[in-house]
Amino acid sequence: MSEATMPAMAVDLGGIKMGNPINTASGTYGQGWQFEGFYDVGLLGAITTKGCSAEPWEGNPQPRMTDVFGGMMNSVGLQNPGVRSFVEECGEYLAHLQERGCQVICQVAGHSVGEYVRAVELFEELAPWAAGLEINISCPNIAQGGCAMGSTPEGASEVIAAVRPRTKRPLLVKMAPERVVEVARALEAAGADALTVINSIPAMAIDVHTRRSKLSRPTGGLSGPVLHNIALRMVWEAHRAVSLPICGVGGITSGEDAAEFILAGATAVSVGSQNLFEPASAPRILDELVDWVASQGVRDVNELIGAVEC
Repeated sequence: MSEATMPAMAVDLGGIKMGNPINTASGTYGQGWQFEGFYDVGLLGAITTKGCSAEPWEGNPQPRMTDVFGGMMNSVGLQNPGVRSFVEECGEYLAHLQERGCQVICQVAGHSVGEYVRAVELFEELAPWAAGLEINISCPNIAQGGCAMGSTPEGASEVIAAVRPRTKRPLLVKMAPERVVEVARALEAAGADALTVINSIPAMAIDVHTRRSKLSRPTGGLSGPVLHNIALRMVWEAHRAVSLPICGVGGITSGEDAAEFILAGATAVSVGSQNLFEPASAPRILDELVDWVASQGVRDVNELIGAVEC
């Protein structure tokens, strides 16, 4: 495709100016540098780093991951070194990646409102290169916090109202896959700049020979292609309910998968589990998405956001 026929691919995800709509889902992409041996990460519109809390978390015991039909399950429990150690270890690389044109979105985790506030304050102090913060109020595999806070409009808005005054950077919110319309409206009112829809879905896998869970805990987060059509429906519902831009997540394996999310109302999309199965999938999906946009007879991908005809 010549430059003359190349469609414009830049999008604005709640104040995060991305050169194209392709992001990566937190927890499936490390901190970005792990993929530099496969391709130039700077080609992507953004990456979302693995969730970090104010203090280090050990996470859940092994086993933490298992394959299931149509995807995978995990019970990592958001193991992380804490914001300060994360910045010390990865800050130089991430600052350089930002200079290369790939936006860096840092995910924030917490067990309580106070922990979210402290983590945001640390990112504000230590990570000037972060283009935005994704507040994870919906992790399905930590013992407390996350999932419970994100499952109700009251709990979700309480977190965002508390962290909003602590930063001027764009705030994305990673939503739980329940009560999407109600929670999205509450988050918009509380000051969120964009939504990430959806997180993995709580699920279960049992080893019938041992009669035990295939994970260290009874349940874990289900992700992968099996979620695609559920996530697509929730993005469509959220887009109809609020004016916030949306990053669509759930089983994206191709440019057409990404295109479905955009038609349903997503401004950007995150490639998640596919990174683990095919490390070079994100730039391939980007190329396929560009071809699809060009095939639609439009000059700008933004013309296609929410363009589904129902």
